[in-house]
Amino acid sequence: MENFYAAAKALAPYTVQLRRDFHAHPEIGFQEVRTAGVVARELTGLGLEVMTGVAKTGVVAILDGGKSGATILARFDMDALPIVEQTGADYASKNPGIMHACGHDAHVAIGLTVAKILTENRERLHGKVKFIFQPAEEGLGGAKAMISAGILNDPQPVASLGLHVWSEKPVGWIGIPAGPMMAGHDKFVIRLTGKGGHGAMPHQAIDSVLAGSNIVVALQQIVSRNVSPLESAVVSVTQFQAGEALTIISQTAELKGTIRTFSAETRKIIHERFTTIVHGCAGAYGCAAEIEIKQVTPALINDNLISDVVADAISSALTDSHLDRHYQTMASEDMAYILEKIPGCFFFVGASGKYPHHHPKFDISEDALVVASTAMASAISKLLSLSPGSK
Repeated sequence: MENFYAAAKALAPYTVQLRRDFHAHPEIGFQEVRTAGVVARELTGLGLEVMTGVAKTGVVAILDGGKSGATILARFDMDALPIVEQTGADYASKNPGIMHACGHDAHVAIGLTVAKILTENRERLHGKVKFIFQPAEEGLGGAKAMISAGILNDPQPVASLGLHVWSEKPVGWIGIPAGPMMAGHDKFVIRLTGKGGHGAMPHQAIDSVLAGSNIVVALQQIVSRNVSPLESAVVSVTQFQAGEALTIISQTAELKGTIRTFSAETRKIIHERFTTIVHGCAGAYGCAAEIEIKQVTPALINDNLISDVVADAISSALTDSHLDRHYQTMASEDMAYILEKIPGCFFFVGASGKYPHHHPKFDISEDALVVASTAMASAISKLLSLSPGSK
C-alpha cells in the first residue's frame, strides 16, 4: 500500500485554498449550488465520471482503478449552518447569516484532495472508488435523500468510509472506535393545553406553564433512574415557549428538545418513560398533552473488522499520530444511515479548534487537512487491496 502523506503534504496549498474558498462561500442544506459546482469542476478535471444534481445538489464521482476489485464509498458532506460568523478571518463568510461552523468546508476540500491523490495513483488501485459529496447533513435528511437517489447502487460498494474534523482534539489525534461511535438523535415536541386566565386569579385557570415546568424537571430523571449507569443517554429540553403577556396565564405551552442514545433498547426505554411522564405530569395539573417524536439519525455504528483495517492503514501512514479506539460522543451524524446499509468506518481527525463546533468563532488548524487527506486515502487504498476480487 502506498504511503500518501508526501502527496497530501505537497497538495496542502491546494487543499487550504479550496477549504478557504468554501468557507468564504457557505451554503445551507440543499442549496449548495456553488459548492457543488466547484466540486464537479474539480472532479471532471481529474477525468472522473461525474454525476451532478443527485438529491438536488449532491455530486457523485467514480474513480476506476487500474486493477480489478470491489467498490469503496467515500462520503463528504458540504452544507453550512445558519450562524453569523464572528471569526474575523480573512476567509470569513461572505454570505450573511450563514457559516461553515462545523468543518464541512474542510471535508469537501479533503474529499477533492483524496480524489486527486488516488487519481494520480489509479493504476495501482484495485477496484473503484465512489466519491459522494452530500448535501444537507445538518438535520435536513441529506444522507437519506442521497440513498433514495441510488448512491448505494450501480456499482454497489462493499464498504463505506467517512470522516469529520474534530475541534476539541489536537492535530495528530484520530478517533477510530469499533462499534457505536455517535449517538442516535430524536427530536421531540410537547404541546400542552390548559385553560387561560388572569395572572391574579390562578384558581380560575389551568396553568400550562406550571405543568410544563414540572415536565422539564421530571424528564431529567429518566437517564439517572431508568437507564443503566453503564449506558449513555441524554434527554434535554432546549426550548420552552408559552404566553405573550405577563398578566395572562397561558392556555398553551410548547416544549422542544433532543433525545440521544446509542442502543435500540435504551431508546425504547426512554421513549416509554418519556410518554408516561409527560402525560402523567400534564394530567396531574389538568392539562392535555400531545407528543411528537421524530428520528433525525440512528446511532452511528462502525463495523468492527473494517474499523480495524482502517486503523491499521492510518497508523502505518501516519506513524506520529495517536489513534483512539474508544472515543464516543453524544453528537449525531447522518452518515449513520449509510452505515446501516453498507458496513464501514467513520472516524474523527483532531483539528485543534479554540471554539466548539456550531460556535460563531469556530475554526480549525489547517494542519489537520494533510492528516485527514492522508488518513482517508490510505484507508480507501487498504480496503480496496483487501476487497473481494482484488488481484
